[in-house]
Amino acid sequence: MRMGDMNMNEGLDIELGIASSDDCEEVISFYKHVAADTRDMETYGRWIYGLHPTDEMIKSYIAGGYMLVASAQNSTSKIVAAVAITPFQGDDYHPISWGVKAADNEVMVVHLLAVNPDFQGQGVARRVMEMIKGMACEGTSVSLASIVPGNVKAIRLDALSCNTPAHKLYESLGFEKRGVQNWYADNTGWIDFYLYEYVIRR
Repeated sequence: MRMGDMNMNEGLDIELGIASSDDCEEVISFYKHVAADTRDMETYGRWIYGLHPTDEMIKSYIAGGYMLVASAQNSTSKIVAAVAITPFQGDDYHPISWGVKAADNEVMVVHLLAVNPDFQGQGVARRVMEMIKGMACEGTSVSLASIVPGNVKAIRLDALSCNTPAHKLYESLGFEKRGVQNWYADNTGWIDFYLYEYVIRR
């Protein structure tokens, strides 16, 4: 893993790095573990590995240089958390009345945020999201240039309407709900998604 220059000293000492192709099987195993062993997954996240997420999805994010993995010092688990960050948004985000006008390549989008079940309830997701906000607000480092555009105006993401723990996390971090879209997902069928945004600059 090519490690970034970010860490946090509260609680677990977490570092984020960009996953490489050599990490692919490990990252896939991590997401399988999350989907199978996360408490209340059927109620909130509703992930079913192979439907969402899939091997192809994870391999694509890794190949693009968009998959970040978090590791913790003195931990026997190599991956504490993982998240994909794309330096662009897709057409499906266009119908939303966002708080800031931005071109597709002026936005960071958060995908597949997940925490190792062995570390859930310890504030890991919050710390990872705070690090992502820091990346966007403070500008990019050389090692993360493929993920953080220099002109980023906002961080955006979507979450299932039933995923109330995720809503609370994002809203507590300053993300604002901007709209609702009814989308089809293989693991859920047609379902509402909430669209969130954190404005960096206007």
